Amino acid sequence: MPERTVTVASKVGLHARPAAQVAKAAAAQPVAVTIAKNGGTPVAASSVLNLMTLGAAHGDTVVVAADGEGAEAAVDAIAELIASDLDG
Repeated sequence: MPERTVTVASKVGLHARPAAQVAKAAAAQPVAVTIAKNGGTPVAASSVLNLMTLGAAHGDTVVVAADGEGAEAAVDAIAELIASDLDG
């Protein structure tokens, strides 16, 4: 199962607008993508509520994972989004 550890770049963390953008991108992937804080329980990245309840703040590291055909590309796409500044 491909996974990547990535640092949250948005100043507000994975909350409100950044969470909505990540959830929308995750829902568009051909496989289910999960996200977890280091050592935490993975949640569906396609759910804004799940992302917001993670409590991932600016500078926190999270693990993005997926399984199945296209998982590598899906993980890369979501990790790249989380690592970019989504506040603007």
